[in-house]
Order: sequence, then structure tokens, then C-alpha cells
Amino acid sequence: MTDPSSSSSASWRYDVFPSFRGEDVRKNFLSHLLKEFENKGILTFRDDQIERSHSIGPELVEAIRESKISVVLFSENYASSSWCLDELVEILKCQEEQGLKVMPIFYKVDPSEVRKQTGKFGMGFLKTCHGKSEERQHSWRQALTDAASIVGDHPQDW
Repeated sequence: MTDPSSSSSASWRYDVFPSFRGEDVRKNFLSHLLKEFENKGILTFRDDQIERSHSIGPELVEAIRESKISVVLFSENYASSSWCLDELVEILKCQEEQGLKVMPIFYKVDPSEVRKQTGKFGMGFLKTCHGKSEERQHSWRQALTDAASIVGDHPQDW
């Protein structure tokens, strides 16, 4: 399957790559979203079988690069995971380099808390930053600010 809006003939393996903090959304909002995608024939990357490590693995980077759209599901504890933050940095890199479409959804968290890293979201972010390099912290901060500035959906508005 190719994206006709792309000047290159990129080959997409997935329609959607979801980025999320599992403990917050996997058993509720995300499961419903994935079921709807499946019902509509939207091929979605599933991370169920991937072993978690301290940095995102090559299979995740590849899945991000082979997706047309990334749905970033921000929740209270999203920034409590260096895995999620590294994933977000890669998503925005792909947005810039290959035109990946990014759609943020703010689940039980205000977009301004993500953008400014405040509230409970910000507290989790600060804990994740502890002991990490300034460069890595800066890339995470920038990614959160940029992603939260993209017009997205807030389920509270539905």
C-alpha cells in the first residue's frame, strides 16, 4: 500500500502506530479504539509481543517508520515512561523526515499539562528525567511541546 500524497513511493506496513502508556489505557480506551480500527479494516501495529527494555528496540523504530499515521495517546502517566518518551521522539523525527501524520489524543490529561510538563503529568516527567542526560531531557521536552501543540482530540470534548 502506498501513500499517494507522498512524493516518494514509500511502502506502508501499518495504517496506524499507536503510542501509549499501557497501564493507563490498554484495558479501557485503547482496547475500544483498536477494536474499532480492526472493525474498519485499519491495520494497526500491536506491541503485545515486544519485550520491554530501557530504550525502544529496532522493531518499534521500524514499525513507526512503516506506518502512515501515529496516534499518540497522552495520559497522566505517559511521561513516566522513558520508553514512551523515546518513542515520541522517533515519531516526531519520522513526521519531519518522511511525513508521518501524527494525531494526539489527550486522555484524562489537559493538553497544556503535556505541552508545559505540569501537574501530575509533569511530576511523572521529572521523575523520568532524573539521572538522564541534558540532551535526552531536552529532546523529550521538545517532543512533548511539539506533539501537544498539534491540534488533536480530547475525549472530554466528545
